[in-house]
Amino acid sequence: MEKPLAYRMRPRELSEVVGQTHLLGPGKIIRRMVEAKLLSSMILYGPPGTGKTSIASAIAGSTHYAFRSLNAATDSKKDLQVVAEEGKMSGGVVLLLDEVHRLDKTKQDFLLPFLENGKIILIGATTENPYFSINPAIRSRLQIFEVKPLTAAEILPALKRALKDPERGLGKEHAELPPAGLAFLAERSGGDLRSALNALELAIKSTAPAADGTRHVTITDLEESLQQKTFAFDKDGDAHYDLISAFQKSIRGSDVDAALHYLARLLAGGDLKSVTRRLLVIAYEDIGLGNPNACARTVQAVTAAERLGLPEGRIPLADAVIDLALSPKSNSGIASFAAAEKDLAAGSAGEIPRFLQDAHYSGAKALGRGQEYRYPHDDPRGWVAQEYLPKGLRGKHYYQAKTTGKYEAALKARYQQLQKWKHDSEKNVSKK
Repeated sequence: MEKPLAYRMRPRELSEVVGQTHLLGPGKIIRRMVEAKLLSSMILYGPPGTGKTSIASAIAGSTHYAFRSLNAATDSKKDLQVVAEEGKMSGGVVLLLDEVHRLDKTKQDFLLPFLENGKIILIGATTENPYFSINPAIRSRLQIFEVKPLTAAEILPALKRALKDPERGLGKEHAELPPAGLAFLAERSGGDLRSALNALELAIKSTAPAADGTRHVTITDLEESLQQKTFAFDKDGDAHYDLISAFQKSIRGSDVDAALHYLARLLAGGDLKSVTRRLLVIAYEDIGLGNPNACARTVQAVTAAERLGLPEGRIPLADAVIDLALSPKSNSGIASFAAAEKDLAAGSAGEIPRFLQDAHYSGAKALGRGQEYRYPHDDPRGWVAQEYLPKGLRGKHYYQAKTTGKYEAALKARYQQLQKWKHDSEKNVSKK
């Protein structure tokens, strides 16, 4: 059975690798390692189809090392032993270990001495951030390189090469594509060259030849073969946390269009729970007192989305995102609390003033609890002059009001009025 096009077109040397110029371009780190013949083990991490296996294969081809490929999740320690023996006999072998984050302790312990003596040049491939998912014992012995999603401009030449190549590619298929066909695949593949190549092969080989032997492929054929490839989504993976981060920062930055884009990407993964939780966090962390009504409306939108489920739940969520992104922003709530929390962590607590202590039980009076407490509602202003903070913290001001919205501007005015009354009261006491 013939191997897939993406496998057949795998690079044989570094110059054939698509993209990743930050690692493979002239003077860049991996190219320098290969040219100097100073290979060291590494981890390549990034989305699927971006060239992790290709880089490993090209390194082996450029250095004339034997190249072997295993999977950390499915291949056994015995498979590793076979590779290790080959490395001993030949002086070294490049091992691509896919899903390296799944490497268990037994396999790790076996590999460590071979990594240190250079008999195995390990190239670990993973879609997960190695700083979160790779055991430190392995990570400390490897260099870590991020492999970035490919651009359409990088994918397009690789598709042209595969279409024309008569040996490894599709050059013998006599395919005729519309002028924009390859560009369509390059743009719609979500930075995944493997997906684009596989779609190209499927579209061509599933199209029956005409009488003259030509396969006339249409845009519809390409679209159906691609099956709406967008982007890799893993709710537990690195890309998911990047999406959540971009989502919140776009709302915080009042960019409603970017916020809706990231909402669409998150919901495409079907992870309604993460979206609704994050929206509630955003509402109270970033908008807060700038527009409390928007916070309340977000709670209502989240409740509606959870009851509706997807796809209908995206409607109230879109409303909430627009509302929050365009609302005045204030983080005074969390900032004020963090300031109070900082004092507490530093040991600045102190005894609660006696007149504020619980006085509802018998014997409280004899202990001096709750005495001299003044009831604010008895004063027409709804305020009386008394100290509420512990003695060592008196005069502390945690709340720093923002004035981005009308509501908090009114709170600030009230706060300033209370501070003036307090100052005037202290002034009068000092005169007596």
